[in-house]
Amino acid sequence: MRVKFTLTMDDVTVANRDIDCIIIDWIDDVNEQEVVALSHRWISTQNFLSQSMDGLSRVGESSLTIEPMDNTSLESPMM
Repeated sequence: MRVKFTLTMDDVTVANRDIDCIIIDWIDDVNEQEVVALSHRWISTQNFLSQSMDGLSRVGESSLTIEPMDNTSLESPMM
């Protein structure tokens, strides 16, 4: 299934640089088991982001949104 992920991180330190907010969106083809595994790691692993991203040393608050997409939402309108 096609899924849109949106990761929002507030009050972040990357490579010793303070950043107010970072938003990362991506679309991926994943199965339901992969979504469940990612959600579980997100919820249960302390410091999940700093362990997963090079240079990231601190995150004040973060959220991960996972939205299933239908195939037509990726198609650009014809002009």
